[in-house]
Amino acid sequence: MKLGEEIISILNRIDGRGYKAYLDLKGSYDFNYFTLFIDHVQRDPFASPSLLRVEIPDHSFPRELYQNKTRKIALEDYISRAFAEGIEKRVKGRKGSGKSGILRIDQGRQEVMERSCVNISPRVLEIRFELGLPARGRRIMGSEAQKLLTRVLPEIVSCSCFYGNLPAPEIARHVQGYEDAEHIRQQLVKEGLVAFIANDSILPRESGISPKPLPRAVAFKSPDKITVSLETADGNLVQGMGIPEGVTLIVGGGYHGKSTLLQAVELGVYNQLPGDGRELVITREDAVKIRAEDGRRIEKVDVSSFIHHPPGVGDTTDFSTENASGSTSQAANIIEALEAGSKLLLFDEDTSATNFMIRDERMQRLVNKDKEPITPFIDRVGELYHDQGVSTVLVMGGSGDYFQEADTVIMMDHYQPRDVTMDARNIAREMPINRKTEAPGKFHYQKRHPRPESIQPYKGQRLKLDSRGISTLIIGALMVDLSSVEQLVESSQTRAISYALYQLARNYPHRNSSVTVKNVLDDLDEEINRNGLDYLAPPGRKNPHNLARPRRYEIAAALNRLRSCKMNI
Repeated sequence: MKLGEEIISILNRIDGRGYKAYLDLKGSYDFNYFTLFIDHVQRDPFASPSLLRVEIPDHSFPRELYQNKTRKIALEDYISRAFAEGIEKRVKGRKGSGKSGILRIDQGRQEVMERSCVNISPRVLEIRFELGLPARGRRIMGSEAQKLLTRVLPEIVSCSCFYGNLPAPEIARHVQGYEDAEHIRQQLVKEGLVAFIANDSILPRESGISPKPLPRAVAFKSPDKITVSLETADGNLVQGMGIPEGVTLIVGGGYHGKSTLLQAVELGVYNQLPGDGRELVITREDAVKIRAEDGRRIEKVDVSSFIHHPPGVGDTTDFSTENASGSTSQAANIIEALEAGSKLLLFDEDTSATNFMIRDERMQRLVNKDKEPITPFIDRVGELYHDQGVSTVLVMGGSGDYFQEADTVIMMDHYQPRDVTMDARNIAREMPINRKTEAPGKFHYQKRHPRPESIQPYKGQRLKLDSRGISTLIIGALMVDLSSVEQLVESSQTRAISYALYQLARNYPHRNSSVTVKNVLDDLDEEINRNGLDYLAPPGRKNPHNLARPRRYEIAAALNRLRSCKMNI
């Protein structure tokens, strides 16, 4: 290990030389109160920035702040945001060409989740980040590099990585808020609930592209009939609306907040930042948003409970296509979610295939059942709950036929919920429908077994795993479109999914055909729980700095959309 002053000596020596001379910096440096590791040096100012770490042995954070996994995730998230704030205050613009002067850490948005960029233990606090080493053209700017590494970086470390230099009440609030959300989530199953929305929550967002709360928005207030009280981690009670297990409809006029409520519920699988307005909008972890997805690939999915004997296809117990229709894709999305372990499905009629959701009495009379291969979801939704234990939450503004299937009906009126369950039941009795149930048999599906050799993470001889934004995953020569996987919220999750698929291909090459999709996802969860996100890193990518933990359901979604992937039934 070199002393921190040696960086200055190296930078003076290579100042003005060709950019590759920056490779001389690789190594570790003692800065007295922290150690700097320069793990990877970019070879060109236009290439991805260099990868650095700092380790702080005497960080002074009280052990109680990270005494269990829940608190540890929250504290690490806070530190990453404090480090990012330190960068924002001290790095003003870029000087030089390409990515010169970029200094960044994988900071989250509104969601607080497990990340690879910060790791804390009683022994050491580790921060992983990236730096664009400065250049003019392709010549080293030694003085600018000195400023960043020997002045700016130590200031950022000092202000963000030591407990005594941070606001203790703010840290406590951050950790406590995350712990409260997890504590409430653990109570949902016991209380027979799928989601909880605390009173005074702010659900509307600032805009369609901003996840921040809308200023002066109407605060949420639960209807009395479905108000429940749940405990926070410290034993305090919080009141709000409990969405019970079963079939729940969210109804109401346009622009009254139906989709806003559903979006809050679908993102309630994550815990939110203090001040987000949705800190105590808590959903069971296994909730999956289901939608139509024209054009997606389907690989040997048993959709026969919804699609049976379509013309030119026949058997649909192992249905495959490279270009699915809206209804077929929605059927496959349901089966794939259940296959991954979900017991809670979320629907919005705006993103659903109409002919998949409902076939009314008039259409049944005009088009006989023997000419219609689709069993609409309305004829399975009750069975899914009663026989399979799968609850459903649907935004439904255009079809009252679902009243007969609903256990709970919530009307949104000017962004406020009303319990109209009894009104809906009375209407269903007063205006009976004569449509026929079109389910030909009991709901079922066959388990699938992935063929790991069909996952091809290499492009030629080069391992290629990455993300392009949130919605595009890169694996080998293929790009996977995840734009319709609505519960992905960060590109760091998408990148982690590409790494997870690599591990699937690597760790299951010799397994027998009995390994199911669920087995693979269970194993991945177990390994990440035991070893952290570093488990996902492929060879040559030790100490990954930009991974956020994806849920098993989004990993499964990517696997199912990977066009090279093959399955056995």
